[in-house]
Parts: sequence; C-alpha cells; structure tokens
Amino acid sequence: MPQKRQVYLLDPQKFNSETIAVAFAKTSRSPESFQHIADELTDEKSAKFNEKWVVGYGHSSVAEHATLHIAVENVSRLAVETLQANRLASYTEKSTRYQKWDADSFHVPAELENHVLKSVYEETCQMLFSAYRESLEVLRKYVGKKLPQKPEEKESRYESRLRTQYVDVARFLLPAASVANVGVTINARSLEHALCKMFSHSLEEVRAMGEDIKAIAIENVPTLVKYAKAFPYLLNVSSRFEEAAKAVPSQRNPKEWCTLVDYDRDGEHKVLAAVLYRYSEISYFEALQYVDGLRIYEKLQLAENLLRDCEQHATPLRELEHASFSFDLVLDQGAYYELKRHRMMTQSPQELTTLLGYATPRWMVDSGFSDRYHTSMQAADKAYRILAEFNPAVASYVVPNGFNRRVLLTLNLRTADHLFTLRSASNAHFSIRRVAQRMNEEITRVYPMFGPMLRCSEGETTATIEERYFSSTC
Repeated sequence: MPQKRQVYLLDPQKFNSETIAVAFAKTSRSPESFQHIADELTDEKSAKFNEKWVVGYGHSSVAEHATLHIAVENVSRLAVETLQANRLASYTEKSTRYQKWDADSFHVPAELENHVLKSVYEETCQMLFSAYRESLEVLRKYVGKKLPQKPEEKESRYESRLRTQYVDVARFLLPAASVANVGVTINARSLEHALCKMFSHSLEEVRAMGEDIKAIAIENVPTLVKYAKAFPYLLNVSSRFEEAAKAVPSQRNPKEWCTLVDYDRDGEHKVLAAVLYRYSEISYFEALQYVDGLRIYEKLQLAENLLRDCEQHATPLRELEHASFSFDLVLDQGAYYELKRHRMMTQSPQELTTLLGYATPRWMVDSGFSDRYHTSMQAADKAYRILAEFNPAVASYVVPNGFNRRVLLTLNLRTADHLFTLRSASNAHFSIRRVAQRMNEEITRVYPMFGPMLRCSEGETTATIEERYFSSTC
C-alpha cells in the first residue's frame, strides 16, 4: 500500500547546514526518510561525507543544499557590487532611495594608507557628502512647494511621500565609496565560487570582505568552503585583455546611449514554434515550418494567446527564453546599480570611471542647486583622474552615482518582460525607467508581435522621461 505523502522541514536549529545537505544527498541511495538519515548523522560524519564526495569527487550539487544567511555591514557600494555579481543568491541592501547617508559614511581603501593621495581621496569624499547633505535641504524645500500637503494627510505620510522624490535626486552625488549593509542568502556551492572571485579581485576591500565571509561561513559549513582561494585564471585574463584592448581605437563620448547590437532575427517564430512543440507531439522543425507558413494575423493570434491573461505578478512561459537580444548601454551609475540586480541576464560592465560624463537631474537645476552640483561633479572628475594614475580600481571609489557607465547586456524575451514590469513602473527611479522604456522601444521595433505585449508601463516614453527629469544625460 502506498505510503502517505509527507512534507516537512529539517530544522536548522537541530541540524547544521552541512548535515542537512548530506541528508538530502544520501536519499539517492538510501530508502530511509530524510528525518531518519539526518538523525543518524553527526557533524563529523557529515564533514567526512562532504570531504569525500563534494571535495574529492566533485559532486558539488550537494553543497547547494547548505544555505547560509550572511549579514555584511559597513562595506562600500563598490564592494557590494562585486558581491552581488553572483547570479545564484539573494540580496537586500541599504537603499540610496529610502535612506539618507551621514557625512562620514564612506570607505577609505587600504591601498591609500600612508599614501600622499589619501588626502585627495578623503577631501573629495567629504566634499561630495557635504554637497549631498546640502542638496537634501534645498531639494526638500523645492519639492515641498511643488507637492503641497494634501488635506487630512498625516505629517509622517507627507514627509515620506516627499522623501521618495528629493532623495531620488540627491543620490546622484553619492560616490561609490558610500558604505552600506547587505543581507545575503546563498548556498555553499555558490558561496565558494563567490569567494574565489573575491579573492581574485584587484581591491583590497573586496579580498578582505571575502576573508571575513569565509571565516563566518566555515563556522556553519566547515568543509564546503574551506578550500576557496584566488583563481589564477581570473587574475591573468583581466591583465591580458586590458593590454589587448589598448590597441582598439575609441571615441569616449558615445553618440548613442542605447544600441541594440544583436538579436534573434527569427526569434518571434522560434518562440511560437517552441510553445507549439511543448503542447504537441511534433518535432521542433515541423513546428517552425508551420509557423513560417502562417499569415501575419494567424501568428499574431498565437502571440496573443501566449501572453493573454498574464497578470502583473504572473510569470510567462519559459519558451520566451528562445529569443534573445544584446544591448550596449551607457547609463548613470545609479541606474546601473538597479539594473545589475537583474541577474538572470548576462552583464559585462566596464569599470566605473568619470570618462563618459555625467547626468544632471532637472530638479538640481530648477531648485537652484546646479552650480554646486556641477562644481562637485567636476571636482570628483578631477580627483578620479589623479587617483587613476596611481590605481584605476581605487579611483572608482570617488565616482558619484551621476556619472555614466557602459555595460553590455544579453537577455531573453522573458527576462526583458520581467525587467520592464519592475523597472518601468511608476515607483521605479526615473533613471532606470528611462532605460526600461528605451529597451522596450527597441525590442518593439524589431519584434512587432511580441514587443507591444511586453508589460512595460504606458503613459511614458524615453523622450518624456528625459524632458521631465533630466537637464542633461551626459
């Protein structure tokens, strides 16, 4: 007689993460229940199992069952960026949109200890934070006049409504050195890979952060991350290609900030054929031939049937992943910082510099703060160039959010839909809304069937966002 279905948790207060991982791993060869397997294990037995099978034989998937929740505090946003570059993890960090930074909330890199340029660095950060704090007051008054308090609106609610507006603008002045806290949920396999990348990084802060994370992780998963170390490959490939790139001629000031550099020309047909394939017994070639022979209105009907009734929080079928796009983007660092959270795409960011100019929010001008803003950004640019002569990676710390950065993206149609749903919404920052709308416009241009059906908020365009929110974008 079949046994009754059971679903239960293995209590992390009773079993450590490595024991839970081993309990799950052993079920492939043991008829016993997970609970029984776990009860038979000890920390020593779990460690020996992982040493043999995960480390010795490379069965790394076992480590995916060991999950850690790691709190990382008082690290620069530049360092946070390297931590969040790992795809298979979850992150929540201090937001530049909803919190205000204190005047001394910046990291001083160890590379500048006892160096003559340390004073240049510290004075630049102090200047930027001073301008940031001043802008908060000026912008608060300006926004208060534009958005008066509503009748019956509580003072706390009114202040919260204003803060989301003026802090969004002030954040353009915050440098990458700004310190933040980030919570990380990650499995041991992904963590080991993340640690290897951190140990291979050019910045001392990132390597030290990796050492601290490893030390904490070993307390919970003593076997699964203890061999994490720097990868010579990562150290060497960057230097080889940095040297090779010097031979490539470049115009630093791009005429176009969003370029669709490549896409699947037959992507719409591939998606429709894949859905027909899924719900039939035909071959993919037969499905593709059938779609190719349809009239335009028949293809459109299939596309509508695929995406109809897909509500805001629903996820469309994975078959949309059979069509992909590559974009070359130039966007301000604040917008990139939000874009990088979309890790189910491939991102190739260039180093953060001041060489591509900076964006100026319209309210910085309209509030009367533009002179102070431009002076601060120009001073940051000067400091960056001085520091870059010593160490380009260290120089990135002083680059404010308003400066532009270049990134190459490759994403599929399903990921694009998710990106547009979140980042074109009215509560998203105007910098990232501009990016989402422009990418959607480009996809719609080349995909006339699916482009208009992607869940990108209506009522705004790239042009209207630029006109309303930006004085200049470079």
